[in-house]
Amino acid sequence: MPRTETRAHHSSRMPGPGTIATVVATLESWQRAVSRRRSIADLPPERLRDIGCAEVPAAVLEVKPGLVTNLMSMR
Repeated sequence: MPRTETRAHHSSRMPGPGTIATVVATLESWQRAVSRRRSIADLPPERLRDIGCAEVPAAVLEVKPGLVTNLMSMR
C-alpha cells in the first residue's frame, strides 16, 4: 500500500484573500462599535432614558481579592 502525504506548502508570506477579507471585516466592525459608543456617550441623560439606557455603558474592571497573589504565583 503506497504511503501518501498531503501538505499545504506555501512559499509566499502573503496571506490568502480570505484572510485579508476577514481582517477588513473585523476592522470595519470594530470601527462601527467605537462610533456607536462615542455617539451614546455624547447623549444627555434624558435621551439615554428614551432609548432605554439607564447610563452610559462603560467598561468595568472588577478586581477580586487574591488577584495579585494569583498573578504573582504565575511568574
